[in-house]
Amino acid sequence: MAGTKPEFTGKAHKLADSDYRRAAGRLACGEAVIRTVAKVESGGRSGFLADKRPKILFESRWFHKLTAGQYDAAHQDISTPTWVRNYRGGAGEYQRLAQALALDREAALKSASWGMFQILGANHAVVGFPTAESYVAAQLDSAGAHLDAFVGFVIFNRLDDELRDRRWADFARGYNGPGYRQNRYDEKLAAAYADFANGDLAPTTLEVQLALNKHGASLVPDGITGPATRQALRTFQRDRAIPTTGLADAVTLAALDIGASHDPIAVSASLNA
Repeated sequence: MAGTKPEFTGKAHKLADSDYRRAAGRLACGEAVIRTVAKVESGGRSGFLADKRPKILFESRWFHKLTAGQYDAAHQDISTPTWVRNYRGGAGEYQRLAQALALDREAALKSASWGMFQILGANHAVVGFPTAESYVAAQLDSAGAHLDAFVGFVIFNRLDDELRDRRWADFARGYNGPGYRQNRYDEKLAAAYADFANGDLAPTTLEVQLALNKHGASLVPDGITGPATRQALRTFQRDRAIPTTGLADAVTLAALDIGASHDPIAVSASLNA
């Protein structure tokens, strides 16, 4: 029917300042960190096509995996036993998705990576959705939903410390795999952070642990926010009537009497960018 919107067209709201603040709060990191990843992941562009469909990449290796390879022979464009750079890009990816939807809708939705941060549909449960359908429906609405999915993925894969401590190479390895160096992903993150941070560096996980120990905790300072550190944060927060989040958020950092330091090198990098 003429004028009918294509499937997967949504409201396509752009990222708002409140989205960045929400993500930074969930990860207990500086807002500059979130803006850094958003810039590097999307190049500063929207997570939507011009027709308001989320940007996607269809992963033929995943469709093969989720359908036991039964479509490999007849549909080599969308089902392959190994990773192949067979993307069409842009709206062309929806043509590939349409082929897969006609064969197995659930597997097709799970085999596409969605939105600004390209979180695979197969990760729907990881990022808080019971089904791939419900995950995809949320991605149609806003880039804020894309960012929420990214945060859920980071937390599940325990990459929040790497972000919080700005260990860019470690984060890049965990998020993009061992080939991250080919695209200099860690270097791009470091450069973007210098632009956004203006030299302000939030306390590291190690510094938080040392501060907690000064207030009665008995942590082994290892720079990793494991169960013991989470519990120490909750105990500290509960004893001081702070919202018991288990996160080293701004209120907790202030109560611990630790705050951002200033890095003149980062300032210089920002000014000279």
